[in-house]
Amino acid sequence: MKKILVPCDFSQKARDAFQVAAEIAAKSKGEIIVLYVIYIPTVVDPYYGDAPINYSGELITQMETDAKKGFDGMIKTVPAGIPVKLQMEMGNVLETIKQTIQEKGIDLVVMGTSGTSGLVETLIGSITEKVVRHSPVPVLCIPKAIAIASLKNILLPTTLALNESDFIKKIKALQEFTGATLHILYVNTPGRFKRDAEVQEALAEFIKTYQLKNCKAYFKNYFSEEEGIIDFANREKMDLVAMPTHARKGLAHLFNTNITEDVVNHISYPVWTYALKVMP
Repeated sequence: MKKILVPCDFSQKARDAFQVAAEIAAKSKGEIIVLYVIYIPTVVDPYYGDAPINYSGELITQMETDAKKGFDGMIKTVPAGIPVKLQMEMGNVLETIKQTIQEKGIDLVVMGTSGTSGLVETLIGSITEKVVRHSPVPVLCIPKAIAIASLKNILLPTTLALNESDFIKKIKALQEFTGATLHILYVNTPGRFKRDAEVQEALAEFIKTYQLKNCKAYFKNYFSEEEGIIDFANREKMDLVAMPTHARKGLAHLFNTNITEDVVNHISYPVWTYALKVMP
């Protein structure tokens, strides 16, 4: 976690994400890039077709000035010695974030999220959802500021697949970084029901195959994966939920990205996500 990207509009949610990123950078001796994207929306003209809105130079300059002011105020709380850089770009927000990840060799994206539903989810959660879906590196979604030292219990919902070595490698690195206990959860749903003995055997094999340590295993019955993950996290007082994204088409036994996005938007805990690279 040496290079951390914080997409930022300087709202309170973004400031909370930056605070967490600063704690991670302090512990990993890393650096932070704060990315502010000036988005130029497209309108449809009945005569000329799609065209970008023509912003005046003064307006763009004012947006840049406001961003610099917000950045200067935000970094006052950063401990000395942590490199923090403001990068301002103009373009599509998602594509700019993806491009920055590639060009800067980003290891982790930290973003604010709504942790709620309705209009707030639509306005705040939409960009985070898209980044979760498309980011090639881990994304840490923060509904509110937390202390990294408080992350002692990580919930890992799993389908018990044994071909996810790249994902589990990242999970183990996250566990080592935080020093947390890993709580492995299989959500038994009517559509993917397994008998008790079958799940117990699969959980044991999962832990053995990936050589997981400092971990506990559970299986619980729920009507849906999302309901099970959120309810278990609340009941057992988890500090963070770690989930994969990008299930490949046709592999119904893997969590699909929509479940991860729903959990990101509807849970009050931080969610760490990573794109699943399934080995044959």
